[in-house]
Order: sequence, then structure tokens, then C-alpha cells
Amino acid sequence: MPELPEVEIVKQSLNQKIQQKKIKKIIIKNRNLRFKIPLKFEKLLENRIVKKVTRFSKYLILNFSDGSFCLIHLGMSGTIHLIKKNDLNKLTNTSFYNSPSLPKKHNHVEIHFKDLKIIYNDPRRFGFLKFINNKQALIDRFDHLGPEPFFKTFNLKYLLKYFLNKKKNIKSFLLDQKFVSGIGNIYASEILFLSRINPKTHAMKLSKEECKKIIFFSKTVLKRAIEKGGSSIRDFKNISGENGNFQKEFKVYQRENLSCLRNKCTGKIKKISISNRSTFFCNTCQK
Repeated sequence: MPELPEVEIVKQSLNQKIQQKKIKKIIIKNRNLRFKIPLKFEKLLENRIVKKVTRFSKYLILNFSDGSFCLIHLGMSGTIHLIKKNDLNKLTNTSFYNSPSLPKKHNHVEIHFKDLKIIYNDPRRFGFLKFINNKQALIDRFDHLGPEPFFKTFNLKYLLKYFLNKKKNIKSFLLDQKFVSGIGNIYASEILFLSRINPKTHAMKLSKEECKKIIFFSKTVLKRAIEKGGSSIRDFKNISGENGNFQKEFKVYQRENLSCLRNKCTGKIKKISISNRSTFFCNTCQK
């Protein structure tokens, strides 16, 4: 599943290519995604102008010039492919997973513009597209989600209040989109390593200083991942066909049994399962 940095890269790539372009037609080849695409979907999007492409958490948002929106969520295996007319470039993938070129199967939705089209591909069909009428409806759609790590509301006061009397471990909280939006499994392990916090620690036992570290390193890690173009765990590529490079900077993720990279630490990276997700940490500096 893409995390905030990967979706941000896709957003930036799409914004460069479809901003201020009018949708000419929509072709639906399979409506049975996570939420079934309604029969009126094509008419709702046709002739609308994409003012800009934005993002909240792991959601892409097509902002139309009339104040309406289209949400795109990639789910577990969704990819967005961009194909220009008369372009021989075979690297079409603006997302991650699978081949960087357009797959032959599972191309469920095509959005056509004058000189290009974007195709939504999703083998597992856990993603979705949804039309939103107005700004308030968009706000309501995200009401159940917590703030992004970059938001001012993701602060010490918020963490201390949220963690009060909570026995759930901190790794699970970082994956809980109701608590904080956009952090996924890869970056949660990296954030906790830099914070020197054991992933199994009960949230209620975290000190103020530890909470400050979580806030700081959540912002730092995600910002750095965006700067490096995301993480190419499964062939993540941006719109230019370039690999994300943040995986080269992993301190713990997928480093099981390797030596800790922290200066003067003699520990080893261990792998455990938390909330049915692989979790990596140092057995010495994250005790």
C-alpha cells in the first residue's frame, strides 16, 4: 500500500500533466472496485476542468474548476498510468507496484483529455474513485481521519491527550489513520528507530520528550522520503519513470539481523509482527 510520500509524488507528477485540462470522456471497464462506480459517474466528470491535483493523507484529489472533486484511492495495488498521444515512451506508471509500463489486465478506468489519458489499474480492486459535490462534502468525507504529521494540530497537546490511559502500543497508533493520517508500515518503523522508542511501548507510558521526538521525526522522515521520490519497495516510479530512492536510507526496515547503523550501537535489527504487520527495530537502542 502506498504511504503519504508515494501518493505525494504521484500528486506532483499528475499536477504537472493534467492541471487546467478538460476531461473529454470517461471509459469504465469495471465498476466493481472497493466501492462500485455508479452509472452516472461518466457524465459527472465529462467536460470538467481539473483546476489542480491535491492530496490528503493517502488520497489523491482532482479539484475541478466548478468546486467539485474526484477522490482517487489506490488501495493495496492500484496504479495510475499516463499515456500521451503519439508518445513512444513505454514508462507510464505514475505510482508503484508491478511493471512501470501499462499492464494488459485490470485497467478499470480511463480518463481522457485532449492530448493524453490517465488509466487506473488495480488487480486487487481495493482502491476506488468517488465524485464529491462540494468542499463541505469533501471535509465531511475526511472527518474520521486524524491530522497529517505536517499539520500544526499534530502537536504535543494532541498526542498527550490522545495517549492518555491508552495501552495500545505506539507502532499500532502510528498505523491508525484515525490518530494520524498518511503514515504506513515502512515509515512507522523508521520514525520509531530515530525516536529510540520500542514499537511495543504502550502509548500511555510515553514521556513528553518521547512524544516530541515522534512529532519531529514523523515530519522529518516523511519530508525526506518525499525529497527522495518515495520508496521503491515494489518498483515505485514517478511519472518520469524514475525510481524512488528513500529505501537506500532505511535504518531498520527490511534489515532483519543486520547491525544497527546508529553510531556506537552494538545491537541487531529484529523483526516482529505487530497488528499483523512486519515491524523492525534495534534490540539495543530501542529497548
